[in-house]
Amino acid sequence: MHSIDKTAAARLLAALVRGELPDERGRFGPYGGCFAPEVLMPALLRLKDEVQRHLHHPDYQAELQHELRTWVGRPTPLTRAAKLGAAWGTDVWLKREDLAHTGAHKINNALGQALLAKRMGAKRVIAETGAGQHGVATAAACARVGIPATVYMGAIDVKRQAPNVDRMYQLGAKVVPVESGDQTLRAAIDEAFRDWVGDPEYAYYLLGSAVGPHPYPYLVRELQSVIGRESRAQFQETTGQLPDIAIACVGGGSNSIGLFHPFAGDAQVKLMGVEAGGRGPGLGDNSATIGRGKPGVLHGTYSLLLQDENGQVQETHSVSAGLDYPGVGPEHSLLKAIGRVDYVSATDEEALAALRECCAAEGILPALESSHALAAAKRWARDNKGRKILIGLSGRGDKDMPTLSQVFPGGGVPHHSRH
Repeated sequence: MHSIDKTAAARLLAALVRGELPDERGRFGPYGGCFAPEVLMPALLRLKDEVQRHLHHPDYQAELQHELRTWVGRPTPLTRAAKLGAAWGTDVWLKREDLAHTGAHKINNALGQALLAKRMGAKRVIAETGAGQHGVATAAACARVGIPATVYMGAIDVKRQAPNVDRMYQLGAKVVPVESGDQTLRAAIDEAFRDWVGDPEYAYYLLGSAVGPHPYPYLVRELQSVIGRESRAQFQETTGQLPDIAIACVGGGSNSIGLFHPFAGDAQVKLMGVEAGGRGPGLGDNSATIGRGKPGVLHGTYSLLLQDENGQVQETHSVSAGLDYPGVGPEHSLLKAIGRVDYVSATDEEALAALRECCAAEGILPALESSHALAAAKRWARDNKGRKILIGLSGRGDKDMPTLSQVFPGGGVPHHSRH
């Protein structure tokens, strides 16, 4: 972890709020950058130019906002979780990305990049997926804009996220199980990059999280910041004030950076990112990259990584496929270093308990990823009674039913009572 003094931290935060980070080199302070094979540099430089040209152009924004409103279903609701709030002694609000088309926040980024790929004249789209939600979002977005999609997915994730694999097929995508490496998200990203290296002129790599070489961390943040902008406006309109804290789960970090970024300049709003504590603190037993990682380069960016004493990136574990990644977006590493966001972890057991509590109290089945944020919010509430909590509910838990059916056989309901 880089040491940043208070003066430098304040300067970096101010630059972030003003929109000056990442800088021209793609750096968020000491993190970020573009570390990619030479054969990919022309494609990345072209993407950087196209992002600068299109992303904030009125024509692109008009098309994106129209599609977000009429196809994705934005703005997503801000729901008061009254029973959770009563149980915790706080005022709990959920930003309902589970109600966006395809069931998670991933569609915000997938749609934005698919529209960009179309403007760039791409003949095919490549993507990676862990929990399958980015794969589903990519398949849907590519069907919408009329570009064929190939989605790489670790073989382990293919098995534990079977419903999403079926959805990708139905939406017209080609799904390629990855049998190499750890057979999860890291391996899927490796294979997607290999494909792109082989076809950089005609293929567009639609990266799903706020990781990877510049300009991807910036591009994904900008497309996902709709979450935080909506949340901020909805919270003020509904309650007349801002939340005391905003909490979101962190894997690669796209839903959380989307929630956090519009609040970064609000000093009175605490921000908390929740990583996967897995089954314990040992290397390989969790995916708590920020809490337990060290700086290094993975998938084209310099950020915090889970690695051993020799610098070898380690396999990770989480009950949630979407958090099962040994790296994290470089903007999160900066936010940790300057002290703007508190990063904690929740174990598999805590996340599963939070999922069941949310189901019983609110009639909402959250994704296992989102359940980590719920678990940490409950912990925070113990010492902060009466405060207002905003939780990013990044997705719905339908995709997790195979895992949940194994963890809770029969759903805890006696067979004679099931109809």
